[in-house]
Amino acid sequence: MAATRLIALHRNKGKSVLQSLSDRTDYAMNPEKTEDGLLVTGYECDPEMVKEEFLLTKRRYDLLSGRWYNNEVIAYQIRQSFKPGEVTPEEANEIGRELALRFTKGNYAFIVATHTDRAHIHNHIIFNSTRLDGRRKFRNFWRSGLALQKVSDLVCLEHGLAVITPKPYGERSKRSEYPNQSTIRDRIMADMEKILGSNPKSFDEFLERFKSSGYEIKTGKHLAVKGNDQKRFIRLDSLKEGFREADLQARISPGGVSSWEAVRPAFKVNLLIDVQEKLKEKGIGYAKWATRYNVKQMAKSLLYLRDHQIESLEQLNRIANELSGGQEEILSRIRSCEKRLSEISTLRTHITNYLKYREVYRQFSESGFSGSFYEAHREQLTKYRAAKKAFDELGEGAIPKRQELEMDFQKILQEKRELYSEYYPLRDRAREALIVQENIRSLYESSEKAKEKDRSKNKEY
Repeated sequence: MAATRLIALHRNKGKSVLQSLSDRTDYAMNPEKTEDGLLVTGYECDPEMVKEEFLLTKRRYDLLSGRWYNNEVIAYQIRQSFKPGEVTPEEANEIGRELALRFTKGNYAFIVATHTDRAHIHNHIIFNSTRLDGRRKFRNFWRSGLALQKVSDLVCLEHGLAVITPKPYGERSKRSEYPNQSTIRDRIMADMEKILGSNPKSFDEFLERFKSSGYEIKTGKHLAVKGNDQKRFIRLDSLKEGFREADLQARISPGGVSSWEAVRPAFKVNLLIDVQEKLKEKGIGYAKWATRYNVKQMAKSLLYLRDHQIESLEQLNRIANELSGGQEEILSRIRSCEKRLSEISTLRTHITNYLKYREVYRQFSESGFSGSFYEAHREQLTKYRAAKKAFDELGEGAIPKRQELEMDFQKILQEKRELYSEYYPLRDRAREALIVQENIRSLYESSEKAKEKDRSKNKEY
């Protein structure tokens, strides 16, 4: 796993741009930290001349744009720190180079210096704030640090490393740690645990031993206890699970199951950790899987599991099914709207034909439905009769009003557009979940087939 940070480097007060660049790059390429410079690599620049080449690109930008800023950002630094013992210095340098290439999209020159002077190996990546062609500068966009961490996680997963799982704010370790203070309830539960360790044969025997240890017991509707240093009785029902009256009786009686045991969650394997372990094994199952699927795609799948806090295959299947079902439901409503729009368009055409050829049909009726008149006006009469039949099927008696149909058409058209605005994002999410589901399923199947094959070979021997 790797932690990252993006830092904007400004021009130092009282120093030139070249001097400021020199201070930053010289520290990054310190021979004592980079094994005599062996762990320093560059992209589109020579590490020994990096500050001069960065400055040359900046001068090209000044000439092309005509802009000059006194307090401009002269470069950016990426710090990437790895877990101790997880990677070699050479591999860390390679990961840092790949991270910089992806984050900058190859448009900015940079150096990667891997430091080994600390317990944890870390990279100092410095890239120029001016693009290689000298026409633009790097835009430090909103939440760029989060985007950098995501790219770093993707590269780490592709190299078989773990990723950092974000913790809710309440679970994060605080800078100020305070000693745990023992409460009265904690002391009561600790004394109860000691007596339970002596294996009392009954609940009454437990109460007698507890009473002899210095506690006063009050019976009644709710069992309560009070120690020598307590002012009030404390109900057992107010203690933690496992130390309440029903729980104590269940723990003392043979074969009893307390509520603490009943509510204790069953052990389950975290899907993200399990998949990472299977990828680390790199056995026969992994080799067969890797020939069919893209390892980079699996890295994206692992990030999906982490970002959506998916801990089991059942949870992943449920999310994929819900998204697919929601997608189909919206698509069904869209088809209903399209069907109604087609019906309204057909009705508008019938209204036009009915009004246009009504006089022709009247003349045809006055002619006694003459065959020669029909042959001369076959197309007009056919359209008129089709319109008349459509109106009769509506069963409303009167011809639908064009204005009302137009209002209905615009209303349904707007509904269709709104449904499509919901459909496209949901479709993309459903596709992403289905791809992750297929990747995980294929990896598990390959692993199980390989294990089954190994078991068959062992039986033969």
